[in-house]
Amino acid sequence: MTAKQRREQLIDIGRTLFAERGFDGTSIEEIAARARVSKPVVYEHFGGKEGIYAVVVDREMEQLLDSITTALSSEGHPRVLLEQAALALLDYIETSTDGFRILVRDSPVASSTGGFASLISDAASQVEHLLAEEFANRGFDAGHAPMYSQMLVGMVALTGQWWLEVRSPDKRVVAAHLVNLAWNGLAGLEGDPHIDQAEHTTSS
Repeated sequence: MTAKQRREQLIDIGRTLFAERGFDGTSIEEIAARARVSKPVVYEHFGGKEGIYAVVVDREMEQLLDSITTALSSEGHPRVLLEQAALALLDYIETSTDGFRILVRDSPVASSTGGFASLISDAASQVEHLLAEEFANRGFDAGHAPMYSQMLVGMVALTGQWWLEVRSPDKRVVAAHLVNLAWNGLAGLEGDPHIDQAEHTTSS
């Protein structure tokens, strides 16, 4: 193995163990044993368990935030963009389950991009401009957009944590109902929302 290949192997093994057992439940000894190398090899590449964990967390956060940002950066009605962002989170949970398990756990390690709370804050800043524009169009105080964006993203993130374990109903159904509540509120809930119905919505 080249040094780069060994590094990637150790990251992959660390990611699997952190997802299974958490940071505290994972040891350098076990990472080294699974990679069939000595502990000094792990220390040489990362300086310790904290170094591997920081790389894993940074990569997962970058992947998730990129997908949410892409969903919110396309053209379309704000409700459609919110549906796409909710679906992007659920897609990530479905395809990168280990990564999401790692992100939502509390960790003693400070990575360069922060923890899950930092990711929520970054995602909220992406949503904020959409809400500010929608508030302005409706004659509301756009100054409240930052607060509402935190509420919205927090709701989506917590629902994602719940769906991580239950995996039912289908992710598109979950995304549709999330945006149904966020967009319409309890007083205006639609009985049978669908992920694509906002494409036909222009003023609701």
